Amino acid sequence: MSDQDKKPFDFMGLRKAASILSISLLVISIALLAVRGLNLGMDFTGGTSVELEYAQAPSLDEVRATLEKSGFDNFVVQNFGSDTTVLIRLAEAGNNQLAERVTDALKAGGDKLDLISSEFIGSQVGEQLKEDSGLGLLLALAVVLIYVGMRFQFKFGIASVLPLAHDVIIVLGVFALFQWTFDLTVLAALLAIIGYSLNDTIIVADRIRENFRKMRVGSAWDIINVSVHQTIGRTINTSGTTLMVLFALYLFGGEAINNFALALIIGIVVGTYSSIYVAANLLMVFRVSREDMLLPVKEGAAGEEEEEPPEWLNRM
Repeated sequence: MSDQDKKPFDFMGLRKAASILSISLLVISIALLAVRGLNLGMDFTGGTSVELEYAQAPSLDEVRATLEKSGFDNFVVQNFGSDTTVLIRLAEAGNNQLAERVTDALKAGGDKLDLISSEFIGSQVGEQLKEDSGLGLLLALAVVLIYVGMRFQFKFGIASVLPLAHDVIIVLGVFALFQWTFDLTVLAALLAIIGYSLNDTIIVADRIRENFRKMRVGSAWDIINVSVHQTIGRTINTSGTTLMVLFALYLFGGEAINNFALALIIGIVVGTYSSIYVAANLLMVFRVSREDMLLPVKEGAAGEEEEEPPEWLNRM
């Protein structure tokens, strides 16, 4: 018996449980964003960055401890480009003495270092970035809706955009829960998640459309189950290999990209789930049918060849 003749797992049999899970995660995420909010990084709130060059690679934990003893707070210490270059981000407003105070405090601990540069980011710039990033996410979702609606059908467009919003909100909810820093790298990760999740959703939607046109028997429930069954291997392989790379980035990439990797890891797990249990589920809610998939038949042209239904479907 071929794989096609085997009855696929009843993915849609879990659609009610998946709906409850998705709605619960969305409600919790929105509540966390409303109550706790995001821990915005300096890219959005403003502050001062100080770049230092050490004679020998320092211990970042010791640098943090020295700054705390010197009375500094709300700062981030990370390597920048090499082990001997350290970037310190402080929430304090920049002035001529701040970089010198930081340098003197670290030199007092016995380290040999030089001040490379000091830069101040105003809160006004941060507010502009917040507005632009929100508009950018909304624009990305709108473009996806138009693209999928034109390529497939409007029901597919809605069923593709809502899972993307679902993925982004849940990732933001996790960042609000743990108060991980939300900066421009995490924003970039959100845009990457939209593209990755959309790719998964398009593959499932394309197979659903193809099977609606080719399978002569079977309900929407059966056809969606077959379509997910036919694409699930590719989805798991792609997501698995991508996650391996992201875990390596998180473990060995350094503090500068930790949150970027974290956001992508969460987004890919949630995006893989939403491609099946949100996008396909929504198509069931919208009552997608063969009539939605029909192509106009040109005069004198033969219709598209229909596929023989698998044995398990004939036996139902």
